[in-house]
Amino acid sequence: MTPSPWRVFWGLLEHDLLITRKQLGGVLAQVLMQPLLMLLVFGKVLGALGYTPPGYARLLLPGLVALNAFFAAVQNASFPLAMGFATRTIENRLRAPVPLAWIVVERIFAAASRGLVTAVLMVPVGALVLGDLSWRAAGLPAAFGYTVLGALAGGAVGTTIGSLVAPARIGITFSLVMPPLLFTGSAQFPFPELAAVPWFRALCALNPMTYVSEGLRGALTPQVAHLPAWLCAAGLALALLVYTPASLWAFRRRAIT
Repeated sequence: MTPSPWRVFWGLLEHDLLITRKQLGGVLAQVLMQPLLMLLVFGKVLGALGYTPPGYARLLLPGLVALNAFFAAVQNASFPLAMGFATRTIENRLRAPVPLAWIVVERIFAAASRGLVTAVLMVPVGALVLGDLSWRAAGLPAAFGYTVLGALAGGAVGTTIGSLVAPARIGITFSLVMPPLLFTGSAQFPFPELAAVPWFRALCALNPMTYVSEGLRGALTPQVAHLPAWLCAAGLALALLVYTPASLWAFRRRAIT
């Protein structure tokens, strides 16, 4: 008897989540190191030296949580998928009795779960470095929602990249694409304050991570300049509407060839 597509979908997702749990230590060391150093240097060291204004670290931390949610998902989706196509291990999934779109959605969900875990774990790390978060408790549910949407958007972007780029070029592609995404995602600054630099503001508006960073700031530190909540939600919804079909198209194209 052929299992139902839902049963196969959840089986694939459980398998990927189990792998994530087994690799959690290495993943955390890899993903948390850069945001931790950014928070330590820009938030604590430069603040103590007087090069950043008081309270900058608390402005920075929501952006670093957004960075973890988005980038961990991008990385976890793109690299394993590219390697799966290279080693042809992806063929096991292609033979699964589920529509191809379900396989793509499962990859996005699995990558998003890792992004969500690393984002949540960034919170106690930030509390350890800063000593006091001073976040608005009433904004935590909204912040969690933005984090989930950001991780899903990162998973969709990563699946698109992993399906389009040849395995031999995934490393160099990642090194070329990630720095611009990192520094145009409004993790280090509030988006509304970029009015004096309109060309850079336009670049930041194209980056889905901007809407995660701004949504988290609005929910957790509303005293800091931020985009309206509805605009952050709309930006992330648009990113999902663009990159989910793009990932399906790219995956289908790669699977056929």
